[in-house]
Amino acid sequence: MRKLTIAGFALATALTAGCATTDQAALDEANATASSAEQTAENALNTANSAASDARTAQQTAEEALAAAKAAQQAADEANERAKRMLEQSSMK
Repeated sequence: MRKLTIAGFALATALTAGCATTDQAALDEANATASSAEQTAENALNTANSAASDARTAQQTAEEALAAAKAAQQAADEANERAKRMLEQSSMK
């Protein structure tokens, strides 16, 4: 009976150790997955920040181009007005 009890304890210990090993493997896998997810999220954040920076640069360039276009339009309007006045003056002569 004593040998059977000792064998039972040994079996219970072996099963507990096996479960602990399996649990540790699951924890290790979960930690690896979490680390991978964290790295992926960090990469995505870096990509988003880079895209936002590129968008700000593009917006600044567009604003500068718009300002240049407005200045060119104003210069063209003024040139048209001068040409119109010159045409009117030449038709009066």
